[in-house]
Amino acid sequence: MTRSSRLSQITSLLQDGRIHRAEDLADHFAVSVRTIYRDMTRLKHSGVPLQGTPGDGYRATSEITLPPLSLTGAELEVFRLGLSVVSDAGETEQKTAAQSLLQKLDQALVEGPTPISPIQPSPNLQQYLSLIRQAISTRQRLRLSKGSSNQIVRPLRLDYFGRIWRCICWNETLNDFDALVVTDISYLSALPSLFVDEAGKTLKDYLTT
Repeated sequence: MTRSSRLSQITSLLQDGRIHRAEDLADHFAVSVRTIYRDMTRLKHSGVPLQGTPGDGYRATSEITLPPLSLTGAELEVFRLGLSVVSDAGETEQKTAAQSLLQKLDQALVEGPTPISPIQPSPNLQQYLSLIRQAISTRQRLRLSKGSSNQIVRPLRLDYFGRIWRCICWNETLNDFDALVVTDISYLSALPSLFVDEAGKTLKDYLTT
């Protein structure tokens, strides 16, 4: 049996909630007690929620460790949106759990699998994302300020990549497609005028250019 296979089976055994002595595990897997101690150390370092010490036995806590997941920008947006709703409107226990999960998600995105340059948090990010989503749905033009430039855009889609939110749009001021980094926007408001699809200015056109 390979070490990875043994670690997987140990994890399954520990999930029954009972305390398992290292000696019993060593007999079960036909390895030394010292090998089991090393296995437990590896499992803890890999994030498996274990309680116990050598000599006292080990058991898994009630926490659940998920396997690595790959999420699209849209999936991550829905995940965060759902947690935000529960955090605002759920019962007390649900609010606490949702806020804790949001913190874990944010921490995971900050750490990532590889080092990423830190991004300064934007106090207006959630407000702007909500406004852009609504404008995409209702096909409203947006007025925004970016640096010293004031622009009017037709929002087409929100993208999330590498912890950066971008608004894919037709920029009427520049008369071209644009991918605006939302955290670069200093002012944003919806205009009362709506827009309709025009040849060369739609999301499909952007994706095929």
